[in-house]
Amino acid sequence: MPDAKYDAVIVGSGHNGLCAAAYLARAGQKVGVFESRHEEAGAVHTSEATVPGFWHNLHAQYMEFIDYMPFYHDFDLRSYGARMIKPECQVGIAFADGRPPILIYTPELEEQTHRSIARYSKRDAERFNEIRRKVMEKDRYLAAMLYMPTNPDHTRQELLNLWLDLGFAVEDMQKTPKQLIDECFECDELRAVLYRQCLEWGADPHTSGGLAFMICVVWLCGIHYLAVGGTHMLGHAMASACLNEGVDLRYNHRVREILMGDDGARGIRLEDGREVEAKIVVSNLDIRTTFIDLIGRDRITPGMCELLDNWRFGPEHCLGTPSFALHAPPEYKSAQHEADLNRCFYTIVGYETSQQVSEYILEAFGGKPPSLPAAGTWVNTLWDSSQAPPGKHAMNGWYFFPRASDLSEKEWDEVSATYNARFLALWEKYAPNMTRNNVIADALYTPFDIEREMGMPEGDFGHGRFKNAGRLEMGDIPSGSGRTEIEGLYTCAGNGVSAAPGYVAFKLVARDFGLPETWKRRDRTY
Repeated sequence: MPDAKYDAVIVGSGHNGLCAAAYLARAGQKVGVFESRHEEAGAVHTSEATVPGFWHNLHAQYMEFIDYMPFYHDFDLRSYGARMIKPECQVGIAFADGRPPILIYTPELEEQTHRSIARYSKRDAERFNEIRRKVMEKDRYLAAMLYMPTNPDHTRQELLNLWLDLGFAVEDMQKTPKQLIDECFECDELRAVLYRQCLEWGADPHTSGGLAFMICVVWLCGIHYLAVGGTHMLGHAMASACLNEGVDLRYNHRVREILMGDDGARGIRLEDGREVEAKIVVSNLDIRTTFIDLIGRDRITPGMCELLDNWRFGPEHCLGTPSFALHAPPEYKSAQHEADLNRCFYTIVGYETSQQVSEYILEAFGGKPPSLPAAGTWVNTLWDSSQAPPGKHAMNGWYFFPRASDLSEKEWDEVSATYNARFLALWEKYAPNMTRNNVIADALYTPFDIEREMGMPEGDFGHGRFKNAGRLEMGDIPSGSGRTEIEGLYTCAGNGVSAAPGYVAFKLVARDFGLPETWKRRDRTY
C-alpha cells in the first residue's frame, strides 16, 4: 500500500474501532482501519487454545449488551453470522458440601429465581426480585449513560428517582457495593454470588460506589448472551459490516505515530514509514499509549502530561482465562437440589462463604494470584455444540489476577504451569466427575499473555483509569471515548463488549464535522 488519503483513520480494530468505522463510513466518509495484528476485534477473541476442534474464548466471554447495542441492530450483525443464545439459568454458585445452589435466572423468570433464593431466605428472594424488577424497568436510562456523550438532566433525574425508589438515600450512593449487598441481603450464599457478580465487570465491591451496585450487581446480572461459534463470530460480523459499508481494513499495519499539523491531527505514520493522511483520527488504543507512544510528551500540553502521569492500569480489570477441553460437562453435588445448576450459563466454583470471595478479591488486587484458585466458569457447549467435537465440551473461566508487571515472566510461567491443576483439584470437590481423567487438555492465558498478544497494558481490559478516580456521580459513566485536546483526534477505548465508546466517538465526530446523524431512531433515546 503506497501513501494513502482518507477522511478518517481508525488506529486499532478492536470492536469499538470497528463500530466507529462502520458508522463513519455510513455517514459518507472514506475510512481506513489500521490493525497491528493479523485479525480484528481485539479481546473479542476465540482460539483452539487446548487442542484442535475445541474453541475457547480467551477474553470476552459473555455478551451482556446485545439488547442495547446500536451497532448490533443498526447493521444487522446477525445477518453477518453474529447469532446469540440467552440461556434461561444465568448465574449460579455451587457448594462443595452439596447444599442447595443459588441460581439467578433471566429477569422475566422471577419465580425460578425466587424459588432458589427462598431456600435460604424468603425475604432476600423478594427483595432481590423487587430491586431487579425496578432496575430493569429503567434499563434504557442505564444504557443511555453508556451510549450518550453527555447525559441530559432528565436522564440523571430518572436514575436518581430509581435509586430512591430502591429504598436508598442519596447519601447511600457513597457506600460500597459490599456495604449495600450486606445491608440488603441476609443470606451469606447470595452475598457470595453478588460480590463475584460485581467483580465480573471489573468493579471492586470493597471500593466502588453505589452506582456499581445498581449497574454491576443488579442490571448486568442475568442478561448475558453467548455467541454461537465463539465470541470471535461477533468480531467477524463487525468487520463484515465495515467491509459492506466500504471501510478499508488493513491488517498487519502497525501505527507508529499520529501525525500532527498546525491545526491538529493530520493522519498517521505506519511502522514502515508510509504516511496516511486524514482529517479525523480515532484511536482505539488506551489514552496513555495514544498520547505517549504515538504523539509524544513534547507535543502535548502540560495539563495532558499531568493527566497521563496520573493514569494507572489495573488491578481491577486483570484476568486469567483457564480453558479446559472436556469429555463430559461438570455434574455438581448441589444439582441434587436444583438440576438447572448443571445447565447454568455462568457458574461460580470454589467459594463456600462470602468472606472467601472478599478475601480472594483483596489478594488479586494486592499483587499476587489468589491462594484460593476459585473461578467463574462457562461451558458454552451445553448450548452450542459447534464449539467442540461431537459429544465433547469446551470450558472457559475467569480468574482475577494481579497486573502483568506484578510478577516476572518466569513467575507467570509458573502460574501457567500450576494454577489450572490447583483449580481442577478444587473443582472436583464441587463436581466429583471433574477429575484429570475427564480433562483432555487445558491451558491458561494470563495478564502477561494479554498484554503481549492483545496489546492491553498490564492485561487491563478496562484500559486504565485515573489513580485518584473518585466515585462516579449519577449519570456519569466514563465511556473511555471522546474528544481530546488535539483537534481532529478522538479516542474510543472502553470496558466491556458494549461498542459504546466507538458509538460515542462517532457521534462526537459527526457533530464536530457536520456529518449526517445516522444513529437517530424513533424507538431509541440514544
